[in-house]
This record gives sequence, C-alpha cells and structure tokens, in this order.
Amino acid sequence: MRMLITFQNKLVPVYFTTENKQPTQKVLRLLNSTLELKIQKGKNAIQKCLNSLISIEIKGSEAILHSYSENDSLALSLY
Repeated sequence: MRMLITFQNKLVPVYFTTENKQPTQKVLRLLNSTLELKIQKGKNAIQKCLNSLISIEIKGSEAILHSYSENDSLALSLY
C-alpha cells in the first residue's frame, strides 16, 4: 500500500508491507513524530538523510528511509 505524507514542505511516498499488523494511522503518527524529533535533535547522518529523503518503506516496526544517495539511506525504529 502506498500513501503520501508531507515532510519539510514536500510530499514523500510511504510504502507499507502487507505484513504490518499495526493500524495505518497509528504507524503514520509514530512516523511523523519520529521524523520531527530526528530532524530537530538527530545526529548529522540522520539529518543528512532526512534532507535528501525521497521515500519511506515501513517494514514491521522499522522505517527504511531512502535518500538520493544510497549511502545515506538508513533504518529507524518506530517503537
């Protein structure tokens, strides 16, 4: 399933796997709060990834953040 969220004034596609057991709205709330926290207080590597974010993939309780550079892509725990 694919949804779009607004992050840093741009639309970012979020892809969900079918194995995700949490309700979609709960996962999106967790994702938004985690991203906002990381953009404010995260380390340089996380902020670099968030500044060049192109898509997010939710797998279970993790968010895989994909950026323009494959080296900057990383995984964040939502819980």
